Amino acid sequence: MVSLMRDLKPWKVLRRRLLLDRSPWMRVLEHDILLPDGRLVEAYLRVEVQDYAIIVPIDEARRVGLVRSYKHGVETVDIQPPAGIIEPGETPLQAAMRELREEMGCTAENWHPLGDYVISGNYRAGRAHVFLATGCRTIAAPEAGDLEEQEIIWLAQDDLHRRLEQHRFAQIDAVAALSLAMHHLQAPGSGQRTDGRETSA
Repeated sequence: MVSLMRDLKPWKVLRRRLLLDRSPWMRVLEHDILLPDGRLVEAYLRVEVQDYAIIVPIDEARRVGLVRSYKHGVETVDIQPPAGIIEPGETPLQAAMRELREEMGCTAENWHPLGDYVISGNYRAGRAHVFLATGCRTIAAPEAGDLEEQEIIWLAQDDLHRRLEQHRFAQIDAVAALSLAMHHLQAPGSGQRTDGRETSA
């Protein structure tokens, strides 16, 4: 039996105040909120960072491409898919293509959008645009230009599944992107082989 869902109403923002502006990297705001039941919530925080693309690359050997580097937010060396902010004037796909080339020196034969998601339901943080890039091949040396040292690694999909099951990733957007990509590759009727090439109809 399916239960009917209640008609929940959105909150109303009465006032916005900018507390911190470190554009283009981050802004922190306060909102005064009127709840549907009439209660007033003052100084509700909202954190805004730039939208970004996160890419799960699959090469022709069916391996998953990852970047290993120190991440100060989690204060440890971690592995994650290549990712980067969407520059002004770029579409999410254009940003994803650029980031894959810059961070891993790769191009992809096929691109599959896997959705876009806000990182924090309460504070917003940023919006991640997730892509699966299949049929990847290396065309140049990486030119990420980031602050951290980086190492590119390619994992067999079985190894990746084990790492996910063992909770060996520190960043939730990495876990979400990798899980979405693996689900897409394994879904019936996806039209994809695990090496990323399109199957014939």
